[in-house]
Amino acid sequence: MSEEYGLELKIELLTGSMTAKEKREAYEKIGAHQADLVIGTHALIQEKAHYADLGLVITDEQHRFGVNQRKTLSEKGRSPHVLVMSATPIPRTLAMILYGDMSISVMDELPKNRLPIKNAVVDIEYRGKAYNFIKKQVQMGHQAYIICPMVEESELSEGENVVDYSKAVAQALPPDIRVEYLHGKMKNDEKEAIMAAFSRNEIQVLVSTTVIEVGIDVANATVILIENAERFGLAQLHQLRGRVGRGKDQSYCILVDTTCSEESRKRLDVLNQSNDGFFIASEDLKMRGPGDFFGLRQSGDISFRLGDIYSDAAILQEASAAADATLSYEGYNPNTAVL
Repeated sequence: MSEEYGLELKIELLTGSMTAKEKREAYEKIGAHQADLVIGTHALIQEKAHYADLGLVITDEQHRFGVNQRKTLSEKGRSPHVLVMSATPIPRTLAMILYGDMSISVMDELPKNRLPIKNAVVDIEYRGKAYNFIKKQVQMGHQAYIICPMVEESELSEGENVVDYSKAVAQALPPDIRVEYLHGKMKNDEKEAIMAAFSRNEIQVLVSTTVIEVGIDVANATVILIENAERFGLAQLHQLRGRVGRGKDQSYCILVDTTCSEESRKRLDVLNQSNDGFFIASEDLKMRGPGDFFGLRQSGDISFRLGDIYSDAAILQEASAAADATLSYEGYNPNTAVL
């Protein structure tokens, strides 16, 4: 890739699935500054990973990292620049943006020739219609995902499970439609084989856990049905929805609410109303609270004697801009400033 864009950079890969020898060699190159750009998974945070001169940390899919994990990676350099990216920032991050502790850039346009995803929040009585809709999409040459919150049935938890659900779906759909399941407990080569077959359209319906939440790009998939949608967070649901709508064809997201409670329907209606990740995050912020700015909580209420983080967001941003302007004024002296 560096050659393609005319960048003379030495790139190193570091992941948890690499062999011990491969990791050791990668650690040596990283520590000796024989790598200019290091790309990897959570393995980049491990104690054995030492960086010669870390100047920039880019965290993609920020919501999948905990506070301590992001902090650990940032501390592996001498105050490196930090860039975090996410389709749905966690409430704590959104609050930090409002307070001016984090700058923001927004990409709010779809790629060329892509259509907004159509959403529907339904109850369990809609399943039959959903299966029929999936059948029609497959007959048109498309593919579908079905997401379940569990791998196997458990006495301790209620919810659809991937293994049994895939059997039920296979029976409900015509025999010429191939249905397979995927979950995180499978071996890597099994998961890769399933995803490769799905990418080639040899599998038309993939029943999966949230293992497909990120990093999966199959443009031919036009439907995602999420069972027990009330069990997932808004950010995670938005990420899952992002597995479809990656091609030129109209795509659909069906959220199955098994509780039909007023609270869960209110939450899911946020996704029903919008495909905007920042709107979803702001609504999530209202419902969950921002958590601690200097602690570990990534959500939860925060109390003020004056003002409100939600309704006074515009004022907070103006105050932050005014503070920046004051601090950048050449004649400003912090020792004589009067507040």
